[in-house]
Amino acid sequence: MSQLKTLEQARNEFNYRGESVTGWSRKHGFNPESVKKVLNGDSKCLRGNAHRIAVVLGIKHGVIVES
Repeated sequence: MSQLKTLEQARNEFNYRGESVTGWSRKHGFNPESVKKVLNGDSKCLRGNAHRIAVVLGIKHGVIVES
């Protein structure tokens, strides 16, 4: 398995790429407010969209199951 990123590393990547959280969210089909909650540590990311966001950001190992 690949190395997980910390929340700080995930947030810093946006600055490194010069990309906004809102732009990234829309590009990946997520609600920007949900992504911000994940990046701020306000979500446990156990299931649903928060889980998917965390996996795509690389801050959580997991599988994304499409329903």
